[in-house]
Amino acid sequence: MSLALIIVGHGSTMNPDSSAPTHQHADTIRAKGIFDEVVCCFWKEEPNMREVYEMVEAETIYIVPNFISEGYFCQQVLPRELSLDGPITQRNGRTIYYCDPVGVHANMMSLLVQRADEVAPGVPRAETSLIIVGHGTNLNENSTKAIQDQVKLIRESGQGFASVVDAYMEEAPFVANWHEMTQTQHVVVVPFFIADGLHSYQDIPVLLGIESEPGAALSESGNVFRQNPIAMHGRQLYYSSAIGTEAHLAEVILDQVSDFNQRHGLVLPSRRVQPSELEQALEDWIDAGRRTVGQVRITPQSDGQFILTHMDDETVDALAAHRGAIAAREIARNSATGGFRSLHSAPDLARGWRLEVDGIAELKLALDFFYPAAVGVAAQHERGALGATPLREYLARQTGMYRFTNNITDDQAFEIIAKACDGGTCCQRQILWPLAAGQPLAGAAAAKAAPSAADKSIPLFCVEACPRIVGPARQMAKKNHEAATA
Repeated sequence: MSLALIIVGHGSTMNPDSSAPTHQHADTIRAKGIFDEVVCCFWKEEPNMREVYEMVEAETIYIVPNFISEGYFCQQVLPRELSLDGPITQRNGRTIYYCDPVGVHANMMSLLVQRADEVAPGVPRAETSLIIVGHGTNLNENSTKAIQDQVKLIRESGQGFASVVDAYMEEAPFVANWHEMTQTQHVVVVPFFIADGLHSYQDIPVLLGIESEPGAALSESGNVFRQNPIAMHGRQLYYSSAIGTEAHLAEVILDQVSDFNQRHGLVLPSRRVQPSELEQALEDWIDAGRRTVGQVRITPQSDGQFILTHMDDETVDALAAHRGAIAAREIARNSATGGFRSLHSAPDLARGWRLEVDGIAELKLALDFFYPAAVGVAAQHERGALGATPLREYLARQTGMYRFTNNITDDQAFEIIAKACDGGTCCQRQILWPLAAGQPLAGAAAAKAAPSAADKSIPLFCVEACPRIVGPARQMAKKNHEAATA
């Protein structure tokens, strides 16, 4: 028996701030040694939800959404993208347990209170109003319930605040009216968000009146957080970082696993006793001389360690030294020009580094940070067990503003693929998916489905289209509609 934990986050195509807390909590839990495998996947970032199953081998998988509420994403998007049947899914010899999101757990209350005390040290609670702020949406009525539940718990548990209220960005009561909904001299605002991303770090400060316009992202500004207190409206306003950045949230993730087991009468299985098949496959490839993947070169050492470098740095001596698999995530985060790499298979990995990892398990983890799911997907392909989602099926699954993307013509699809998936400038993966069942890619797009001539590498395969296809497809479908109705 083997055991895996998958933590699901939202992610971003713009900067690493949205996914950073999820990765940090995964690192914390991985170090505890409770699970054989601990990995992350995201809605807007790699690894995506469809490929994450190729990153783990466990027969028992727990999935915990690192989301605030049981709203639209947790009830509709995640089950759809993760192919879940309900709380318990049996598939391909695996048992998958889908836990509640972290934001609805009762232990979040203590984290919120602790964060309020930290941001306003020494300020009496009796003279303080606490505002828990969320996004607010009409997509799902449960989106605000998690915040309202936490506010109720804080009020009823006698924490001593003068008042505790909920407020939102896009629905009443609006956080912009914070000075009208409170009367105390001190007001503490805690964002009930997972990360210091676009909303909590850039949008809400404008709504509060702290900033006149959204500033740079956290990772770009280097400003850890605003200076507290902020004198406004004759009050002292204290603004905290998002509650999801709290280190103890890792314990809440584990609490959700424990609560799931208790509800369903389960016991956490024991860890793996047999060797990892993926690690063995990786070791066999390296022994056979397959020592590059994407732009990463693997050099085995006599003591069982491995040295990873950029493949173009073979003759470069002065390389920045790094150690440990987690460092691979930081190396892979930014491109050669310093920008955020939302697509890890893009041919723009920065040069000038040397990474040392201990053993095959650390090597596999490091490669998953460089090229998410690449090892697992390549192994499945080698076994003849890898499936691929036709583009038409993928586009038909899109919802919201992207629900019309399947209205593009075949020729338009081929044109988009040829441009968005160009191997020299955009993506190094070989496409395995057809346009539709029984209909292979054609035209300029067909080159992306051709096998690579490099037979001494660990291949990068694409088993499902990504947002780089969906975005242009939406624009093309919109033009088709406008032309048809003109």
